[in-house]
Order: sequence, then C-alpha cells, then structure tokens
Amino acid sequence: MRGILLRILINALALGTAVYFIDGIRYDSIGDLLLVAIIFGVLNAFVKPILKFLTCPLQILTLGLFTLVLNALLLWLTAWVANGFLDIGFYVDGFIPAFFGALIVSVVSIVADFLIPD
Repeated sequence: MRGILLRILINALALGTAVYFIDGIRYDSIGDLLLVAIIFGVLNAFVKPILKFLTCPLQILTLGLFTLVLNALLLWLTAWVANGFLDIGFYVDGFIPAFFGALIVSVVSIVADFLIPD
C-alpha cells in the first residue's frame, strides 16, 4: 500500500512540475492533481503496454524514440478522461504541450525513482 501511495505522489509531483513549466497544461486544485496522478498511473499500467505492442514496428524503426509520442498521447488521454468522464479539472491544450509535458513528467519520475528507494 505504501508503494502505491508513493507512486501516486511521484506522479503528482511530476505532473505538477509539468504544469509549472508548460503553459498549455493546467489544473484546478491540488485534489484534482492527485486524482489525475491516479488516472495517469492506471493508464500507464494498462494502456501503455498495449500501445507499445501495437506500435512495435515504429518503436524499432525510430530506435525507441516513438515512446516520447506515446507518452504525450497518454498525457493527453489522461486529460481527456479526467475532463470528459470524471469532471476533474486537468487540461492539456494540444499535442505540443502534451509532448513537452510528457518529457518533463518522464525526467521528474526518473529522478524521483532514483532518489526515493522502494
């Protein structure tokens, strides 16, 4: 249970950092950000492996760089699910903010995973 809570907090920290640096990403409240971190974690756990499998030829062709596009699409999908179905205030204003936001989320998550032991 502690590991799941830690992962949610790391995701929230990473998403908050992306919101801070990218103009096209925003949220309404801290509670919304924590809920979005849960949604983002669930989508990464269940949807991302399917998308990676389906885009395997592109992954090979681009030497894995297509993963950046997948991460951006997952961030964009997270905002769509949060707003469209759950009425949570998290907004991504297009693919470009999603792409740069996904880069920041990836870097912050890697650093946080390195600094915080399991």
